[in-house]
Amino acid sequence: MSDTRTRPPEDVTDAEAERLSSAPAESDAPTGIGVLGWFRWMWRQLTSMRVALILLFLLSLAAIPGSLIPQTSRNSFQVDTWKQAHKSLTPVYEKLQLFDVYSSVWFSAIYILLFVSLAGCIIPRTWQFVGVLRARPPAAPRNLTRMPVYAAWHTEADPEAVNRAAHALLKKRRFRAHLDGTAVAAEKGYLREVGNLLFHFSLFALLAGFAWASLASGQGGKLVIGGQGYSNTMTQMDDFTGSAFYTSDDLDAFGFKLDGFTAKYQSSGDQMGTPREFAAHIRYWTGSDDTKLTKADIQVNHPLEIGGSKVFLIGHGYAPMVTIKNAKGETVYAGPTAFLPQDGNLTSTGVIKVNDYGEKDGKKTQLGFQGYFLPTAPSDFAHTGPISLFPEAADPMLVLTAYAGDLGTDSGLPQNVYQLNTQHLTQLKQDGDIARARLKPGQGWVLPDGYGTLTFDGYQEWASFTISHRPGNAIALTGAVCAILGLIGSLFVQRRRIWVRAVTTPDGRTLVEVAGLARSESAKIAEELAELAVDLQDDAPASESEPASDSDSDPASDPASESAAESASASEPEPASEPATESEARSEDARDEAAVPATEDTPAESTPVSDGPSGPTSPADPSSKE
Repeated sequence: MSDTRTRPPEDVTDAEAERLSSAPAESDAPTGIGVLGWFRWMWRQLTSMRVALILLFLLSLAAIPGSLIPQTSRNSFQVDTWKQAHKSLTPVYEKLQLFDVYSSVWFSAIYILLFVSLAGCIIPRTWQFVGVLRARPPAAPRNLTRMPVYAAWHTEADPEAVNRAAHALLKKRRFRAHLDGTAVAAEKGYLREVGNLLFHFSLFALLAGFAWASLASGQGGKLVIGGQGYSNTMTQMDDFTGSAFYTSDDLDAFGFKLDGFTAKYQSSGDQMGTPREFAAHIRYWTGSDDTKLTKADIQVNHPLEIGGSKVFLIGHGYAPMVTIKNAKGETVYAGPTAFLPQDGNLTSTGVIKVNDYGEKDGKKTQLGFQGYFLPTAPSDFAHTGPISLFPEAADPMLVLTAYAGDLGTDSGLPQNVYQLNTQHLTQLKQDGDIARARLKPGQGWVLPDGYGTLTFDGYQEWASFTISHRPGNAIALTGAVCAILGLIGSLFVQRRRIWVRAVTTPDGRTLVEVAGLARSESAKIAEELAELAVDLQDDAPASESEPASDSDSDPASDPASESAAESASASEPEPASEPATESEARSEDARDEAAVPATEDTPAESTPVSDGPSGPTSPADPSSKE
């Protein structure tokens, strides 16, 4: 509807116009006196759409540090590594709680304020919309000619029959229609406000789902070498992160065995080495009975769901298998050791710790080996160094250096199994240089200084898994989908009203007026009004000719007669009074024109009543806003 009023204020009140939307009213200044007035003003500001959008924007900004800076809740080891590399920034980041963004005071404050803002907006808006649904459509204004879309014609049909027919047609078109006396009031497009409310409720559910997930979720990680198994207990996990309502006592009872792993890579083209298939082949059990096994495959983005937990496949690599014997020929170490990938071709680094080597020269001795595993090794390291050329194990090689001494594992302090603490270790020498070995599967290495032998027996593939329990994901996903649906409804559904009035004119004929009002400027209301006027011709056909006037002059050339005709078509006779005479109609029309400033939108000057149905008119100003 145009901002330029085309009818007097008494025709459509402010309260009636507000019924087109159930948005709560906003105030720009404090109301009331004293503390209570300020409290009301702050509450209205907090529950306004403007502040809700600001809080939503602030929440999105506040989440950025959580995606750029390592978070303690996700990977505490990565946080420690970052702190060691940025010692000057660490105190500042700790004071700002940037390592725990999603549980920080400032992030929680924004989150809670957004919750309160949404709740304070949804509750009164829903209550107001329920009141709108229970109420009847607004009665027809006194002067329908001043509606943005208008059509009128004369007919010989009975006014009551015309109104009943219009009421039936509007009901058939799924309008909420009400027949009251001489006019029919109809309204349609309530799904627009339903979409608005659905969007708000969904956003509230989305935030609630995220909040519940952070309060009642947990996850742990585990690297499993092929042929080995896993049981979902704290002692089996490599790391575990719980929450306030999810601890180690709440872990689901299940386990699985990794039977094998399938990895396929693109072998040619620009994307050579790109993974094409990752699949971990397992057998799992639930509960405490590990004899009832079920086969399953876990792939990337296709987790295994067991109870309330999901097992995700997040990584893959190789575990070289070595056999180490001491100087006496006793096997002191045998089995696979996982090496961690460092690049896309799975150049992997790792350490082998021999805690039970025994004694050497009368002293307790431990051995440590540090090196690389190359799935596809180059023929010469002179130009490439120890790197892999392809992620698949086409030509595997194990490159090692040896240390002897104290590994520090007996000190009781925790150690990283993928790092070697060389503080109390001595690097072995061979021919005056660092002792190194490049081994292919099946090859052995005689350790210098009589420390024994090491044999590279081959390799096993390993897979790393994340066991996740997030109960709020389903709520958040449902909220996101419903929010999109609600937004679509609020954008594409139009709220609109149509009025039909059939009354007897002084000349004995029936004047049929059809008018429409839409919340936003659109051709749809004009099209619906035109279709309704055409369908109504079956019950109220337009008169074929205009009855002769009292004067012999042509009515079309007589301004006074034309003004009288317009006045008769644009005004409604008072039920308790006699039909208005021509002079009275002119006087009333003159008063209306004096009360309303003449604008381009005034249909009283541009839409005269004719014998045939006139086409619906629209606002003249195309740039006007609702």
